Amino acid sequence: QVQLVESGGGLVQPGGSLRLSCAPSRSIFNFNAMGWYRQAPGKQRELVATAPNTGSRIYADSVKGRFTMSRDNAENTVYLQMNSLKPEDTAVYYCYARHAIEGDYWGQGTQVTVSS
Repeated sequence: QVQLVESGGGLVQPGGSLRLSCAPSRSIFNFNAMGWYRQAPGKQRELVATAPNTGSRIYADSVKGRFTMSRDNAENTVYLQMNSLKPEDTAVYYCYARHAIEGDYWGQGTQVTVSS
């Protein structure tokens, strides 16, 4: 089993920034990809950003130019830097890690609320 520990959510005003962190209990090199999904009340979970081990990062159109996903190999952590936040970014954000054999692992979710 793998645990993904998320942190960094909270309440922020429109136009503000937050940085989410996701630290797996196993080396990030074990996974084919890691990324972030989000789910707003009454809506389906949607992809925010994903970073495969090979290839380019992929972002949802709604966050391109505002969100940046990165990884720190030494810290064994992936990050989602969220800038210019909008009320429509309000959601629970979930980190995931994809293992080639074991499948997908999910974090517990962290609430992001963008409101004045």
